[in-house]
Amino acid sequence: MEGKNQTAISEFIILGFSDLNELQFLLFIIFFLTYICTLGGNIFIILVTMADPHLHTPMYYFLRNLAFLDVCYTTTNVPQMMVHLVSEKKSISFGGCVAQLFAFIFFVGSECLLLAAMAYDRYTAICKPLRYSVIMNKALYNQLAASCWTGGFLNSVVHTVLTFRLPFCGNNQINYFFCDIPPLLILSCGDTSVNELVLLSIGVFIGWTPLLCIVLSYLYIISTILRIHSSEGRHKAFSTCASHLVIVLLYYGSAIFTYVRPISSYSLEKDRLISVLYSVVTPMLNPIIYTLRNKDIKEAMKTIRRRWQPQVLICNV
Repeated sequence: MEGKNQTAISEFIILGFSDLNELQFLLFIIFFLTYICTLGGNIFIILVTMADPHLHTPMYYFLRNLAFLDVCYTTTNVPQMMVHLVSEKKSISFGGCVAQLFAFIFFVGSECLLLAAMAYDRYTAICKPLRYSVIMNKALYNQLAASCWTGGFLNSVVHTVLTFRLPFCGNNQINYFFCDIPPLLILSCGDTSVNELVLLSIGVFIGWTPLLCIVLSYLYIISTILRIHSSEGRHKAFSTCASHLVIVLLYYGSAIFTYVRPISSYSLEKDRLISVLYSVVTPMLNPIIYTLRNKDIKEAMKTIRRRWQPQVLICNV
């Protein structure tokens, strides 16, 4: 009977922002501009850090991974959100919902772990500068990145399987703007206690544990920076960490609030605003925060510009 109830639903209706009918077109413009900025900014980071050999370091290797993740998980939901804002049909197929949930949780979980790897890189660079090149060698930072992607993948497999084994008994209206775990658990007519337990348990390992590692890393980093006698040296050390810390606060604050708490405490009308923060706004802010005061990126841009200028002059001649 459970399987029959589940397969009875062939599609889900995404209610999204249907309660804001008069603002649909304005929201479409806002999300469209945000998405273009997200794609442009993150692709810019990937291309610049790949083009300049001076940026082939662990720090910018992780930054490229972060930019790629932002492009991927924003693309899993924002284009569909924009379509639903301007079209009358606001549905997604059952298989499409499964794919969207899997992809989104995969990229979000990978980013949680990647931010912890980036914190370890900054800890090693500032607290153990003389041994940095030995500790953070190519093999290690490749393994760290691979572990982040693998952890995100396994996390997504578990949650996707557990979520879609549940029965959905007729009500197919998701009061959210994409397929995510909390709204699907609320929609299910089955027992979700196992799902909630797994969500909270895995949340400890993929959410709270990386966050704790980041906090500990920064306690050591701040302690080391305060012992630097040169004000210029302290400023440089702080500037290399400030961007990462801002992203951590924005991302972990909203992501943990969304996933690592009991389902009974959810209010989808309010929670969807938090989801917009980490799934739409934060990926757009990442390139801005990381490049606005980044001297390495600015120098790389000057180098690329000088490299292209002679070719442009030759073509004009």
